[in-house]
Amino acid sequence: MEYRRLGKSGLKVSALSYGSWVTFSNQLQTGSALECMNYAYDQGVNFFDNAEAYADGKSEIIMGEALKKAGWPRDSFIVSSKVFFGSNPDRKPNQTGLSRKHVVEACHQALKRLQVDYLDLYFCHRPDPDTPIEETVFTMDSLIRQGKVLYWGTSEWSAQEIMEAYSTARQYGLIPPTMEQPQYNMLERERFEKEYARLYEGIGLGTTIWSPLASGFLTGKYLDGVPEGSRLSLKGYEWLKERHLHEKNRANGERVRRLIPIAEESGLSMAQLAIAWTLKNPNVSTVILGASRLTQLKENMKALEVSAMLTAEVMEKIEGALANKPE
Repeated sequence: MEYRRLGKSGLKVSALSYGSWVTFSNQLQTGSALECMNYAYDQGVNFFDNAEAYADGKSEIIMGEALKKAGWPRDSFIVSSKVFFGSNPDRKPNQTGLSRKHVVEACHQALKRLQVDYLDLYFCHRPDPDTPIEETVFTMDSLIRQGKVLYWGTSEWSAQEIMEAYSTARQYGLIPPTMEQPQYNMLERERFEKEYARLYEGIGLGTTIWSPLASGFLTGKYLDGVPEGSRLSLKGYEWLKERHLHEKNRANGERVRRLIPIAEESGLSMAQLAIAWTLKNPNVSTVILGASRLTQLKENMKALEVSAMLTAEVMEKIEGALANKPE
């Protein structure tokens, strides 16, 4: 395993990590989740990603049960939660957002579900236009000083919003955000490669990227329809299916078809090619994998060892097939 600094912090995160979005509760229960987590841990993965909103809190409960059964030393792994959407299906006004009330209560609830004493990483899952940024930054700083959180960050915030949070923290002598969790893959590049570009050097922003396979679209399995049991076939995720299979995304399907021969020439699966491609970006701190089966996880984990096969020549071929590099 390769370990990378989370931005300019001293925290070392495994280049590949394991997340629970969609899979835990919907596809994996405690036993199968533990099997995947144990395998990942044995391969050197030290970061396990979660959020209050995943399966309305059930994802964190499953991960908490798995962590307890695994019995790993607490200082050997990193666990996260995210706050914004809430975990109650019947969400009332103060059970969502980034107000001091919800951020604090959501943190306590996540600690209980995950069965840990502190969160290593705590993300603001989306920006909250209804809460002053000062309120959120002060609250995160307070949680860190209380020892309930070690590092805080954002997820799917604009560069301007991240800078506002950072500047607010600096203005009042508070702890600024350390990391952002954005979507980044071969088909989703603009924000990560262009919008955030000045933040990597400027404030030392770390990144824990999600959806390196574009919810499986980059594997090629959706080119001829939606296989039964796949992520895009799950009830409640129709919006995800619409996003990837909408007529306007036909160009992405063509990109995938052009990538397949490149993967075959390199002796890689499409999943390995796509994950290895994200690992080549030096601004990626860790790539979150979301496998729903152990066999799938084993295949995807190989992306790190084969990333060296993506030479400058192969990367140039990939760029030609994608034809979507941000200007």
